[in-house]
Amino acid sequence: MRFRFRQDPGPDNQLGRVKFMFPNEFDVYLHDTPARRLFERSERDFSSGCIRVEKPVELAEHLLRGSDWTRERILAAMARGVEQTVRLPEPVPVHLLYWTAFAGADGVVQFRADVYGRDAPLVDALDREPRPERSHR
Repeated sequence: MRFRFRQDPGPDNQLGRVKFMFPNEFDVYLHDTPARRLFERSERDFSSGCIRVEKPVELAEHLLRGSDWTRERILAAMARGVEQTVRLPEPVPVHLLYWTAFAGADGVVQFRADVYGRDAPLVDALDREPRPERSHR
């Protein structure tokens, strides 16, 4: 027997009021959150592989621009608490980047914990001698 656990839409849903699905092999998506206080913290790895969106209404407005989805209609749909799938008028490319070091707006380099353990293999690859180039005919 197979079971499926699912939390119904509503104000207490851990995915918040909206989630943004996009095709990927890892089932990663963007989602709202009822835990707004988490955006005040510098650590951001509270979701299990998915990505919390700080301004979901603004993102929905941006993605649905050029359609009949106004801000008021988006807010009303989110408040309704009923699951609804909305297709985008145009495909939008999604690029996710995982950075553990970056320059802030002030130019100062900032470092974050490598929660997915990707830095060590990258450093190993960068430390290896380059392979000789193969000639292309």
